Amino acid sequence: MTQVIIIGGGFSGIAAAKKLHETNIPFLVLEARERLGGRVYTKQISEDLYLDLGGQWIGPSQDRMYALCEELGLDYFETYDQGYNILDFKEQVKKFKGLIPSLDVFSLINLDFVLKKLERMAKTIPQDSPWLHPKAVEFDRVSLAAFVTSQCKTKSCQKVVSLALETVFAAELNEVSLLHALFYFKSGRDLNTLININNGAQLHRIVGGMQTLVEKMAQPFLQQIKFNHPVSSIRKEDGVFTVQCEGFSYKAKKIIMAVPPVLAGKINFYPLLSAAKRQVLDRIAMGQVGKCFMVYQKPFWREAGFSGQAFADEHSPFQSMFDASPKEAYFGIILAFTIGNRAKTFFEKDKEKRQAIMLEKLTKYFGSSAETPLFYEDFSMSDEAWSRGCYAGIYPTGAWTGFQDAYSKTENDIYWAGTEASKVWFGYIEGAVRAGESAADNVLLDLK
Repeated sequence: MTQVIIIGGGFSGIAAAKKLHETNIPFLVLEARERLGGRVYTKQISEDLYLDLGGQWIGPSQDRMYALCEELGLDYFETYDQGYNILDFKEQVKKFKGLIPSLDVFSLINLDFVLKKLERMAKTIPQDSPWLHPKAVEFDRVSLAAFVTSQCKTKSCQKVVSLALETVFAAELNEVSLLHALFYFKSGRDLNTLININNGAQLHRIVGGMQTLVEKMAQPFLQQIKFNHPVSSIRKEDGVFTVQCEGFSYKAKKIIMAVPPVLAGKINFYPLLSAAKRQVLDRIAMGQVGKCFMVYQKPFWREAGFSGQAFADEHSPFQSMFDASPKEAYFGIILAFTIGNRAKTFFEKDKEKRQAIMLEKLTKYFGSSAETPLFYEDFSMSDEAWSRGCYAGIYPTGAWTGFQDAYSKTENDIYWAGTEASKVWFGYIEGAVRAGESAADNVLLDLK
């Protein structure tokens, strides 16, 4: 028997394990996959070429991520953000500079009003307890889509706001409670931070890919990680947990849950979790996003004066695109996000067709230089059994006021981690690390 079993080898589980290891507490990590990282997944193509198929960015105020990079000797670099961006609206392509695209004057005024109103509302949300806001019930009763529709007076404004927010949440806006959206903005500092590269959440990337960081974290205790160990049941009898995997069982005094809510809800618990915990696990849905990569010999768009960023309305399967080239630009990579309903439709097509669609868009944006890529790759966490979606769990209308902090609450010596258990940088890798460390701290406190 060990003291603690951690379910999940993503950033949150490994952050918890790192803290337990440093305090000499015996533990095991049970990971369903054959790899570490969870919703972070770096595919190594060659020594100089890698694709971050999962989470990839860090930015200002994500203090734990920067501290880990420094501690473990990993370098990071700025996302390329120079030159013209592309706006693809009504099947017409325009270029613009800065964060705000070229729209008619009334749409620009409306856009500024809506974004600033969301910022003002988010500042008033109690970050540790959003359900205590005086208008919490009112905010939680309506979807983010309904709010956007009511505030946007032009189609152009509504399209820009919608594609920006869909990229932030990796979900259709009718799936997101307004209260959850406001909490999410506050959790990640503010909306401007979340949608920006410059001084924003997309500022830096890890040299070698994000998965290299979690692997470095786990290096000192790799022998305490069991791969290909999906957990089917957790039973507690006489103060001892028995954790059942296929063909294996392990015993411990404490459990840290560090898997996505949708997966935690599939595990059989004896005794049952509280009614509130079970119900909130049923309500939280995962975001849906596909990441599509077109790889070139070099980032040719930079020489032509483009940033590699593009934003499109419903006529394109891609809400947004970014330059995802490696630090030394040995290769040029355009990353496209397809989200929500657009992703569902896009991934119904075969891969050859998906590649052709992206190639057509890139040729339209950047000219004939885009016609000869080295290869295409895409990936959706929604199709991975041990993620079921990305970036994070989404609270629909009524969930925050109905269940409050039921998800993150410790119950019967089961401690809840994962980015969804964090009130700071909820939905981001920073939030996952903070939640894992917090769960480990609580375990240490109770063991003492």
